Order: sequence, then C-alpha cells, then structure tokens
Amino acid sequence: MDLPRRHLANIDAPVDSLEGWDGSIAYLDRDGVLNVGREDYVKNVDEVVLLDGAGHAVAALREAGYRIVVVTNQSPVNRGMFSHEELAEMNQEVLDGLLRENSNAHVDLVLYSPYAPWDHSPVRKPGPGMLQVGRQLLSSIPLEVTTDSSFLSTKIDEGRSFMAGDRDADMGAALQHGVRGFRVDARVGIAGIIERLLDDNDEGDALEI
Repeated sequence: MDLPRRHLANIDAPVDSLEGWDGSIAYLDRDGVLNVGREDYVKNVDEVVLLDGAGHAVAALREAGYRIVVVTNQSPVNRGMFSHEELAEMNQEVLDGLLRENSNAHVDLVLYSPYAPWDHSPVRKPGPGMLQVGRQLLSSIPLEVTTDSSFLSTKIDEGRSFMAGDRDADMGAALQHGVRGFRVDARVGIAGIIERLLDDNDEGDALEI
C-alpha cells in the first residue's frame, strides 16, 4: 500500500488530540497557498518565501476550530532533484515562517507525496490518499488508502472540512475525498480567500477534474 511521507515523523506516529474538536480539517496545499510557488519547483530553503498573511490565515482557521493538514505533491524527491532531508528543511522553513507571522499559526500535520505522475499513486493529488491519511491520523484510526469514494463518508465525519489549493490536482483531491474545494490565486495565497474559508455556508468552487 502506498503511503505518503510525513514531516519529521514516522507516518503512523500518534498525533496529539484536541479537546472539543468537531472533526473539521483544513487541508492546505503548500506552494502557491502558504509560500510562493515556482514553475521549476521550490528546491532549497533560500527559495522558500512566505506569502503575506499566510500565518494570520492559518491562525484564524485554528481559532475557528479547524485542524491544519498540509498536503503537498513533491515528485522531485523521487526524481532526484532534492532529498527527503532537504525537503524537510524547506517544510520546516514554511512552518517557522507561519509562526513568525502569527504565533497561533500551528500546523498539525505536513504530509507529502514523493511519487511522480506516472506512478499513478493514490496518495498523489488528485488522488485522495493524503487527505485520507491526514484524517485517519487525526482521528486515531488505522491507516488505509483507497480509491473507493464511499469509504470516508461511511466511516468518518468530515465536519466543515475543505481543501484549498491553486491547481486542478487540489480540486480533484477534494472531489475524491468528499470535501469542499477552494481554488487559491497563487499570486496571493490563502490570505486572499480566508473570508470564504471561514464562511460555513460557502460551498466552495466547482470540483471538476
């Protein structure tokens, strides 16, 4: 079974529980949502540039009761462009940057897929696998990745959950996982749609793949 990788932890390591949590998760893409993306990939720490307001937006989601799960496709790892260790440094710089802007901008999980498109892995967006694993880890249930669209709806309450990303793959992952999907303008990032994300009545953008 393909599984995503997890930032600085084994994939099945326990996650701290949160008292009073209603099951709502903000699944966030990384590049173009939290930090500036690049057509040739963000390849080292020096290329990590946080988008203005990203930390405040994450903090606002936390304060609204969401847990935060970053889910990012990182095929350059398996393609030899940078290592898992180098990616960990970049991910940590993003996390540190969010907290520098707002000390409440805590991220619960960072999951990444090192698989290339031609691997056809269900844990590479638009597949739902990273979102499934994030939900399962936060809910302390055994990990299982499936392409069966009825899987989560019959086992898990997704609350007000959504996926926010700047690419069709993000919208596809939202569709396959059964949560709302919000398209982000990569020039602005998550801060540009935070009012929509905090509106429980906003059904999101068209989920088409």
